[in-house]
Amino acid sequence: MPFYRHGFLRVGVAAPLGRIADPGHNADQVLATLERAEAAEAAVVIFPELFLTSYTCGDLFQQETLRHAALDHLDRLTRTAAAVYQGLFVVGVPLMVDDQLYNAAAVIHRGRVLGVVPKAFLPSYREFYEHRWFAPARKARSTTVTVCGQTVPFGLNLLFVADDVEGCRLGVEICEDLWTPIPPSSHQAIRGATLLANLSASNEVIGKAAYRRQLVANQSGRCMAAYLYSSAGVSESSTDLVFSGHCLIAENGVILAEAPRFQRADILELADVDLGRLQLDRVRTGTFGDANYYEPQLDDFRLCRFELQPEPRSQSLRRWIDPHPFVPKGEEQLKERCEEIFSAQVAALGQRLLQVGRPTLSIGISGGLDSTLALLVACKTVDSLSWPRSQIQAWTMPGFGTTNRTLANAQKLMQLLEVRAGEADIRGLCLEELQLLGHQPFGIDPRGLDVAEFTERLRHVPAERRQDLVFENVQARMRTQLLMNSGFVIGTGDLSELALGWCTYNGDHMSMYNPNVSIPKTLVKFLVRWAALNEFSGTPRETLLDVVATEISPELLPTTADGLNPQSTEAVIGPYEVHDFFLYHFIRHGAPPAKMLFLAEQAEFDARPSGQQLRQWLRLFLQRFFASQFKRSCLPDGPKVGSVSLSPRGDWRMPSDAAVTAWLASADE
Repeated sequence: MPFYRHGFLRVGVAAPLGRIADPGHNADQVLATLERAEAAEAAVVIFPELFLTSYTCGDLFQQETLRHAALDHLDRLTRTAAAVYQGLFVVGVPLMVDDQLYNAAAVIHRGRVLGVVPKAFLPSYREFYEHRWFAPARKARSTTVTVCGQTVPFGLNLLFVADDVEGCRLGVEICEDLWTPIPPSSHQAIRGATLLANLSASNEVIGKAAYRRQLVANQSGRCMAAYLYSSAGVSESSTDLVFSGHCLIAENGVILAEAPRFQRADILELADVDLGRLQLDRVRTGTFGDANYYEPQLDDFRLCRFELQPEPRSQSLRRWIDPHPFVPKGEEQLKERCEEIFSAQVAALGQRLLQVGRPTLSIGISGGLDSTLALLVACKTVDSLSWPRSQIQAWTMPGFGTTNRTLANAQKLMQLLEVRAGEADIRGLCLEELQLLGHQPFGIDPRGLDVAEFTERLRHVPAERRQDLVFENVQARMRTQLLMNSGFVIGTGDLSELALGWCTYNGDHMSMYNPNVSIPKTLVKFLVRWAALNEFSGTPRETLLDVVATEISPELLPTTADGLNPQSTEAVIGPYEVHDFFLYHFIRHGAPPAKMLFLAEQAEFDARPSGQQLRQWLRLFLQRFFASQFKRSCLPDGPKVGSVSLSPRGDWRMPSDAAVTAWLASADE
């Protein structure tokens, strides 16, 4: 399958409607579910605890008739399933070993029982009474067992390894094992298991589902693994207990799939887990590997090897790919995340200001997103320090590309936020510098021209000739020079611009502290909108929302004859939402370009790009990212507020002269 090639594996958690103490019926239900799983191309499927007999058999477990029927139908299931299902499945069954009965899980693949795992921890409190019938795994004497005519490994120390699927290593535990201080799955993960399966029969009481969901998510995150949890369904309910079929699939702390509870229906919940991402997370997190040193008893783990042999058919993923991974979802989470981000920015900037004394804060306001966010942070910072807002010296510095709209918004913001406002028209200074350099932008000789004459000629430059890097850089660096000479400069550039090198070296690239440095453009836009809707009303709100609605542009190329801005950033480099998507997966997950492109094709971007456009923008992202490392190598300080940062002192250390060749080749696969 294409998604297997990119490190994904399709897994399923099942809870069919069974019958209590009826192994024949329950085996048939497993077979029917496996047929559905095969049609859905699931490579691994797990069933609930003791599903072949059901969990609530009580003293019937001590009846030879039930145990023999379970083994007979396990044998039939093992042989018959190979004809309808090509993947691996795990089913719960009571098993007698060395004159003791175990609550066990049989791991089966294409007619072969790969191994049997007994339950480690048996609950015998409140409504549970498992010690009455079963022995815990630690009491086992034998390390093998004969089942279905096969002698197979038996024990808690088994890992099931697919030799032909990189990173596919399965560990199995049963129900209560997860609820203990150190679950067996923790040891299995340390020894390499990336898939953790839990066969469960967890009954329902008020509030238990939320705790169970949290437990599954947290264990997947702690183990940096995918966690498959299958719990007994409503047909298991008997006497005093009610079951709901709570089935969950989690990956590294995130719930990917969850079945609705209390369904009187056969449950099969599917998701594609990212084994490649899990492996990289473990490599990057050194303390994960360090845990091996503190668990020497784990050296006796046994590997049960097989070949999964997935067949290529499907071309789409069964998981949601977030097109805006930096932007939080849901109203409550949005509010909480925004407050947290602002608080982090304010705390960091406040500490730096206290360290350097009580400087005048110098900040350039363009009427665009980044400078607006930085100004809001600066205002909140001086407020938190009980300093007057007059401590902030804000400047708007119109140049040859400044439009009336952005200039008006910059002026309004400075006035409404009650900071010291200054306006410095940089066109005259830039014209003098162009004359000194002997530079003729767009073929216009600036010698002997005043600002008005030069500006008028610029406005009539044809669109196809509006390219002049020196002309743009002179303006950007002039603004930085003015800011540097008027106080402690607050930077405004964001993470996306740094990734793409969309900043002028020693221009907007430089400051004395930058609170926006680890915030990508998509999140900057959201934060300003959130501030407008939640922190302001009236004219301030209208102004901020107009800033959000303004097309993103550096406004360095001359305006047209009608005073409009011809320079659209996204028209040149592509949508920021797509570049932020690439940035997130490239840095956060170390995804190869071919996988980044595959994921982008699954995401639903606002821009609705074609596959060819995505490939074009991915190549552009990679080329600009590698070519711009020299700018990131000398960044000013700024706070890390999210999981992705390009600070040369922290998260990202890259040689400035690294070649992009291999990454472009991957993008072209």
